[in-house]
Amino acid sequence: MATRKAPAAYDEDTPRGFAFALVAYLLWGFLPFYMKAVSHIPAVEVVAHRVVWSVPIAAVVLILLGRTQDIRAAFRSPRTMGMALITAGLITVNWSIYVWSIAAGRAIETALGYYINPLFSIFLGAILLRESLDGRQKAAIALAVAAVGILAWESGGVPWVSVGLALSWGFYAFFKKSLPVGPNQGFFLEVLLLTAPALGFIIYTEINGTGHFGDTGPADMLLLMGCGVVTAVPLMIYANGAKLLRLSTIGIMQYIAPTMIFFIAVFAFKEPFGPYKLAAFVLIWIALAIYTSSLLRSRRARQAAAAATAVNPPG
Repeated sequence: MATRKAPAAYDEDTPRGFAFALVAYLLWGFLPFYMKAVSHIPAVEVVAHRVVWSVPIAAVVLILLGRTQDIRAAFRSPRTMGMALITAGLITVNWSIYVWSIAAGRAIETALGYYINPLFSIFLGAILLRESLDGRQKAAIALAVAAVGILAWESGGVPWVSVGLALSWGFYAFFKKSLPVGPNQGFFLEVLLLTAPALGFIIYTEINGTGHFGDTGPADMLLLMGCGVVTAVPLMIYANGAKLLRLSTIGIMQYIAPTMIFFIAVFAFKEPFGPYKLAAFVLIWIALAIYTSSLLRSRRARQAAAAATAVNPPG
């Protein structure tokens, strides 16, 4: 049997990849409106429905792509299933914090958390993978820490929504890289592993009369079923787009969603945005500008090295 080669990382952006990624980030950017529509439902119940209704969508995608064999192989690998269990737990924490924070009127902190995330990922790579940090990256991380410190000073405690989202998504992305299956297959494994507890919780709430699937009207039923669409579709669109883009392009485009969440929080949800939050966001925006310049500089250096190699090949 021939061994399937892993797809090579893209050295140039493709219009198709850019379109996929843009659609995914725009969908994530508008997601707070949907989460606000279900804000009267407990966050745990919303997350349970996100899991359950994502399973059929993810399954259909894998069938259409002809990748069901990968799932069978994953079930035979204890290491793969163990890693999927870890990522499933982390994405559950991330979803739970996100859903709760939107319902609680803390979307601004949500935006900050996702702004911090790329900087935390750099820090994580330096600590766990011994990746070297240049001066700009260190400065960006320091500014992000200062921003969190300002919010902690204002609130009298750690801004756990922002920190929790950055930590859970950062570790999720870190462990996701170690999952030896594709992103679509990995997502299906994650929601499949979560289905039993999620379905059990839904059944429990319906039996004791506290559930919102059916008893509180067709609107709630449709909104909860739609949680699968708004969860699975952007993730799978993004997974296909990311394969067709440079990492530096993805790194810059990931600001789209938190920027949209920020403006929705301030102008649509009318959340308070005082001087402390303004100072924290200014520091984060400066940090991200520094981080982006570092990405672009690294990209130019790689392009220059590749051009030099093409002109003067080794040997």
